[in-house]
Amino acid sequence: MSHIKYLTTIGIAGIIAWLGFFITLTKLNPFESTGMAMTFFFLTLFIALMCTFTILGFYFRVWIYRNEIYYKHINISLRQGVMLSLIAIISLALQLLGVLNWLSGLLLVIVMLLIEAYISLKS
Repeated sequence: MSHIKYLTTIGIAGIIAWLGFFITLTKLNPFESTGMAMTFFFLTLFIALMCTFTILGFYFRVWIYRNEIYYKHINISLRQGVMLSLIAIISLALQLLGVLNWLSGLLLVIVMLLIEAYISLKS
């Protein structure tokens, strides 16, 4: 039952991060404080997406595999949540710089898939 503590902590962190993200969107003017606004924007979005992807990934794994090894599901879901969030954040940063196209996005996804495959085969 301690997996529920982990999921509750991740869920609370996700809710706080989503609130922080929406506050960043509504209260910070990127034309006045570009560095601070962009830092908070990317940081809160990364944490919010990571928590959301982790919880969704965990319940998807439990639904698919239907076994009782919850710690393994949490670890894998957290790792994949971080990777999906990195893909989203890096894609947004590349779009902000004006260099995102289908090839760079595809290469980013392929790199993350190769890293995931390497980590999965190692463990």
